[in-house]
Amino acid sequence: MSKADIATLVKLQEAETQIVRLKDVLHEVEKKKIKLASRLKQFAAALKENTEELERLEKNCIDSENEIKIVDARIIKSNETLRNVTTNKEYQVLLREVDDNKKRKDALETELLQIMEEREKSQAIVDDSRKEYQQLEEQIKAEQNQIEEQTTKDRKLLEEYLKSQKEIGVSLDPKLLDRFKRISKMNQGSAVANVQDQVCLGCFMNIPPQLYIEVQRGNQLILCPQCSRILYYDKS
Repeated sequence: MSKADIATLVKLQEAETQIVRLKDVLHEVEKKKIKLASRLKQFAAALKENTEELERLEKNCIDSENEIKIVDARIIKSNETLRNVTTNKEYQVLLREVDDNKKRKDALETELLQIMEEREKSQAIVDDSRKEYQQLEEQIKAEQNQIEEQTTKDRKLLEEYLKSQKEIGVSLDPKLLDRFKRISKMNQGSAVANVQDQVCLGCFMNIPPQLYIEVQRGNQLILCPQCSRILYYDKS
């Protein structure tokens, strides 16, 4: 293996490092987008629940108001009938009926006031929830737009590095390229490591002095005894 091959492997590793980094960045971005969408979804579910509760109370109000009207109509009708009764027995029956309906009306009106109070509180909760949801939606939309803008740049950059990686790999011997790929996969995208002061900067373990000398010469493929990365020496 020539020094040119080592230089090519170093360039290939530079591209590989950026590819791994960008893939990780894009993966984290997708996780963040899912988290933001989930947060908005949860808030929407809470708003829906609050809105449904308000609708239930509004329906109860209408039902109570309608029932009060029905009872009130019965009272009016009974009072009108009272004027035309001829016997005391009929009069007492109607009088009791009027009294029962009045009690029922009072109970319904008390119940209606309670429902209306609950509806008022529920309306305030819904109004606040809608306002908060709108603010959150705008905030998340702005964050997602920002993320998408950065993601577009990162995807474009990733494509460029993938293209560069392919172009660099063409100049290498297929067996050497295959070996690079296997080592890269084994070390999470790191197949080539610099050596300084007899230390592999891939795993930060010492290598034997004689091996260090061979790496400095750069005339053959040398692997780190600890992490199996391809070693090279850079004077700078």
